[in-house]
Amino acid sequence: MAGIYKLAITKTEADLKQWLRTQKTAADKERIQRLYRLKSAQASTVESAAALLGRPRVTVQQWLRRDRRGGLAVLLGHKPRTGRQQSLPQWAQEALSQRLHQPEGFESDGEIWQWLETQLGLSAPSKTVPQLVRYRLQASPQGARPMSVAAAEGRVEAAKKTR
Repeated sequence: MAGIYKLAITKTEADLKQWLRTQKTAADKERIQRLYRLKSAQASTVESAAALLGRPRVTVQQWLRRDRRGGLAVLLGHKPRTGRQQSLPQWAQEALSQRLHQPEGFESDGEIWQWLETQLGLSAPSKTVPQLVRYRLQASPQGARPMSVAAAEGRVEAAKKTR
């Protein structure tokens, strides 16, 4: 009879339920759920399993094929995601992070850019430095902000009164 799956699922229903709880991505949860439904006889054919999951029959067949080839490790395996290389290598980002957390810090993004060129021998695009420092390293230049003389005197007097 066409459409009846021939798969010996070695995991028990309880194991599959536990696996289902520990999965972090929706895709992995869906794949484990498909195994659980087939094991618990909620779906007896590939077509009924596909209907329960709201997926095309061919997709469910591909998942079954992957499961037959290598079990859960292959079924839940993902292709490595590739992307554009970062403009600053990881070692340079770590060195910059350490330098940013020192008390003297940097005055501005321009000073950070110069430090990268002189100390590490790296040139980075001008947009890279502020984005890297603020968003990836969660830091900021620690330069002193300009203050008027009158405001500074007022703060000194206020501090004396509170002591």
